Amino acid sequence: MYFTDRGIEELENRRGEEEVSFAWLAERLRTFVDLNPEFETPVERLAVWLARLDDEDDD
Repeated sequence: MYFTDRGIEELENRRGEEEVSFAWLAERLRTFVDLNPEFETPVERLAVWLARLDDEDDD
């Protein structure tokens, strides 16, 4: 188990039944980066990865 898995598990346990829009998620990510600019690159990578999940050209 990676250290980050604990945070993911907490998210799932606390909010796993909720439904949110990607617009809501994008706004929360923007707020997080505003408050924690040192995480800009990992958040950007996550956002791009999520945005391109269905792209067939990704190898």
